[in-house]
Amino acid sequence: MNIVVLDGYTLNPGDLNWEPLLDLSGDCKLYERTSPQEVVERARDAAIVLTNKVVLDRATLGQLPSLRYVGVLATGVNVIDLDATRERGITVANVPAYSTPSVVQLTFALLLELTNRVGHHAGSVRGGNWVRSKDFAYWDFPQIELAGLRMGLVGFGAIAQGVARVAQALGMEVSVTRRGTQADEVPGVQLVDMETLFRQSDVLSIHCPLTPETRGLVNAERLALMKGSAFVLNTSRGPIVHEADLAAALNGGKIAGAGLDVLSTEPPAADNPLLSAKNCLVTPHIAWATRAARSRMLDIVVANIRAFMDGQPQNVVT
Repeated sequence: MNIVVLDGYTLNPGDLNWEPLLDLSGDCKLYERTSPQEVVERARDAAIVLTNKVVLDRATLGQLPSLRYVGVLATGVNVIDLDATRERGITVANVPAYSTPSVVQLTFALLLELTNRVGHHAGSVRGGNWVRSKDFAYWDFPQIELAGLRMGLVGFGAIAQGVARVAQALGMEVSVTRRGTQADEVPGVQLVDMETLFRQSDVLSIHCPLTPETRGLVNAERLALMKGSAFVLNTSRGPIVHEADLAAALNGGKIAGAGLDVLSTEPPAADNPLLSAKNCLVTPHIAWATRAARSRMLDIVVANIRAFMDGQPQNVVT
């Protein structure tokens, strides 16, 4: 089967080995990046297409007559028109759980930077501020202890459960709102409704997929419910947050800060309001990007394709 990788660079910028994938087919084409205008030309004869962020919408899929399988190089599948693939009998598989430890880690990297400003203070020392200090210690931002504060989680999949465990290890209380009715995967976690979560949380962390129901979930109305000392974290999908509303809340001092690894458009436009918002940390979608996580992803991608070729597809979305 012909295999085409549309945007392989972020998965493997050169530190991983493509050989296990190349061994699956004698005809495997690897592209570092593919523009929307190049998709049909590159994938027209492919039975298997792998994509990370290249969009496969209904119009594009309609021009790929040989396509039988789409492998998403991610967990989220919002770049694929699933209705169109379902109608055409195209199998779509994703890569679940590969990045869980890494995303949990970055979630707390963002939170600890907001509460301790380690990078800022290290920079100020390098700039000579400690040498010039009249006191043995100084701080430019309040130092905030997490023990006793409440972590609120939107969603409670594997990543959120990992966040809950680390939060508890730091002495935090944990609340969650989710689609299901059970939150007993991690002992001591309290299940609450959405309004209560926003009202009570000292830290609100987003860990749900992007769906029509979650798009714009963090908006002006809900931000107005939050404590003025609260922080918002998003390592999930950018459009879950209404960016102008969050920027307004930050700039108006309605909440204390935000840490975001994702934005609604990536790369963002220069005028994205969150890039200049007060007390807002933005990292360039790197939570998934540890070598360990990417290596796990590549292994699962290859296993997914092999299972499909053997007639027993796994990790099937549709």
